[in-house]
Amino acid sequence: LKPDFIAFFAPLLLPSHVGAMRSAPRALRGLVGHGSARPSVARMAPRGLIFRNGATASVQASTGHAQVFAEASMPKEPTVAASSEDTGLSIFSPTPEHQALREMVRSFTEAEVEPQANEFNRAEQMNLPLLRKLGELGLLGVTVPEEYGGSGMDATAAVIVHEELASSDPAFCLAYLAHSMLFVNNLAQNGNEAQKKQWLPAVSDGSKICGMCMSEPSVGTDVLGMKTTAVRDGDEWVINGAKMWITNGTLDGKTTGDAYLVYAKTGSARSDVSLFLVEKGMKGFSLGQKIQDKCGMRASMTAELVFQDCRVPAANLVGEEGKAALCMMRNLEIERVALAAMSLGIARRCVEEMNRYARERVAFGSKLNHFGQIQRLIAESYAEYQAGRSYVYNVAKDLDLNSVGNGLDADGVKLYCGVMGKNVADRAIQVMGGYGYVGEYNVERLWRDAKLLEIGGGTNEAHHKNMVRDLSRKVDKLP
Repeated sequence: LKPDFIAFFAPLLLPSHVGAMRSAPRALRGLVGHGSARPSVARMAPRGLIFRNGATASVQASTGHAQVFAEASMPKEPTVAASSEDTGLSIFSPTPEHQALREMVRSFTEAEVEPQANEFNRAEQMNLPLLRKLGELGLLGVTVPEEYGGSGMDATAAVIVHEELASSDPAFCLAYLAHSMLFVNNLAQNGNEAQKKQWLPAVSDGSKICGMCMSEPSVGTDVLGMKTTAVRDGDEWVINGAKMWITNGTLDGKTTGDAYLVYAKTGSARSDVSLFLVEKGMKGFSLGQKIQDKCGMRASMTAELVFQDCRVPAANLVGEEGKAALCMMRNLEIERVALAAMSLGIARRCVEEMNRYARERVAFGSKLNHFGQIQRLIAESYAEYQAGRSYVYNVAKDLDLNSVGNGLDADGVKLYCGVMGKNVADRAIQVMGGYGYVGEYNVERLWRDAKLLEIGGGTNEAHHKNMVRDLSRKVDKLP
């Protein structure tokens, strides 16, 4: 999928597939040419690749490199393009680009994320080299414009990545979300040209790993009640306060990550909030306590960050002074949709595990899935997962990352899917009995991880409040 390959075959391809292949190289590079330990290249190619003259394309993996060739038999008459049913396209993968992305991320997850999940969760450590590898695949900057080193994709693409990664290791996915959505996408949407040129290439390729600071030791849901302040002093801002529960607050347990977008009060009004880019090593900025012994998400490192007369250049103000509440609301929307996608990944994996177990386990002379009590747990879990999946992808397809005002359904998908994912994980443990209760069979880890998604990024209670507020203000009749 190198540019010269695309240029050579472009005259033969349908326009939609040319677009898919031009968008795919960043996401696919790093997977081609790494030998048998890597996922099959065939699984990463867009399905239904059709040449204008009717020939089909085959992709064959061989000794660490891809061979792509047109099949010899070519029909004489033009062939109608395959239907969405034939190509695998749907609301969940609406274009060939999205389908290629899903297949690539799923293959990578199975080959590289799954084998390390239990080890790093038990050690309560982040797999930093693996996180950086997502930069090689174009995933760390999945929503960043290509001119800044990103992949230039949309909210649906972000949802696909989060669903696939979370199906194996939600904690690893959470570290990915904190970097790619809370810092990278946030800066891409709200930063000025100089800030984007300076930072986006490095955070998109994985050479720098970052996060975002909003919550505080005494401030969670009431985010505009934050106590951290920033005061202008000449060509600098002086920040004082502390931020708590910061994902990627430390990457090694000893030092901070590379940079953070930090919200701080810059005026007396409740909404006088500004956003600052604070870099590792700035005077007055330090790592506080590392949060250990969490219920779940143990491979995602969480910490307190402390700002004591932290001096930040005026050029590091992101957006306008006192106007960051809008930046916050805009980025919370994609954050909540991505968190809902994580719940989808957890639910999907749990349905797969309980279905497999119930199909194989024999009790009282019958397969476990012959018993009505078990059938109910599996069937309801599958139906709820599919309902949540449809809701999330329907919201994602209309979510403009540049806009604000999509809060009702951003809250809604996270509220529904957070509860759904935890319930499905709970049922998986119940179906699998003692095996479900131990770490070797994964669902107990997924169950522990799922609980955070009812708290982080907005509690269920906050979603209730926000949704009823928006419904009372904006909705008279539902469509």
